[in-house]
Amino acid sequence: MADLASPAKTAAIINKYNFMFRKKFGQNFLIDASVVEEIIDAAGISEEDTVLEIGPGIGTMTQYLAERAGRVIAVEIDRALIPILEDTLSAYDNVRVINDDILKVDLNRLSEEENGGRPIKVVANLPYYITTPIIMALLEKEVPLESITIMVQKEVAERMKTGPGSKDYGALSLAVQYYSEPVIVTEVPPHCFMPRPGVSSMVIRLDRYKEPPVTPKDPDKMFKLIRASFNHRRKTLSNGLSTDPSLGLSREKVTEALEKMGLPVDIRGEKLDLAQFAELSDQLC
Repeated sequence: MADLASPAKTAAIINKYNFMFRKKFGQNFLIDASVVEEIIDAAGISEEDTVLEIGPGIGTMTQYLAERAGRVIAVEIDRALIPILEDTLSAYDNVRVINDDILKVDLNRLSEEENGGRPIKVVANLPYYITTPIIMALLEKEVPLESITIMVQKEVAERMKTGPGSKDYGALSLAVQYYSEPVIVTEVPPHCFMPRPGVSSMVIRLDRYKEPPVTPKDPDKMFKLIRASFNHRRKTLSNGLSTDPSLGLSREKVTEALEKMGLPVDIRGEKLDLAQFAELSDQLC
């Protein structure tokens, strides 16, 4: 393996192809081999696995994945990186590179084609600007997933992991925790990337639940309530939910539901956990 996880080798590839970093794609390439290995160890990659890598860049982590996994599908949006990937991954016959936007790829069909519909593992160094849409697309579209091991901005990882009462707690926390168990792996400082980002990063693994930890009668209704609660974060639930036009709820109805649950009528959404939001949703359905 031509290990690309160093400043000198990454710079050499970039110079060879006159590659220009493009801000719109949020490109920050890993240049620390120990971090790459820690990510792959955390994902538990073995030769039995089919791995989806989002944003392979110049193929640094892709090479490590190809050494361990049975099959790697790497989806890269930047056409300028495709010739580089053809070069850096030429030694591997178990890697398929797809030049596309991950949000436009039919991941269920891809999983069926590449892994017979069996659960795949996702490993990625995600662009910060589009982290949340990618995570939610992976979780909500019912793609057969075993786990998602990703590098994200530190504050986003903390938001996914945190619980009620924290300033970071919100709709993302609850959505992630409905579909998966989040596990913080490690913090990664800016000097581990080229170019250096302005913030620290974290590796987090999301272990997909076979069944959600709560079973609301209408999950869509529950998530509408959750989004409305945090859209009006400074308001009490009875005020925030009753003034949200998408819900069509009266203040009296919300207050009555909270009282039935034994909760204060002036409680805010940031105080409710996932089970309580599920119960509130059922009360209001």
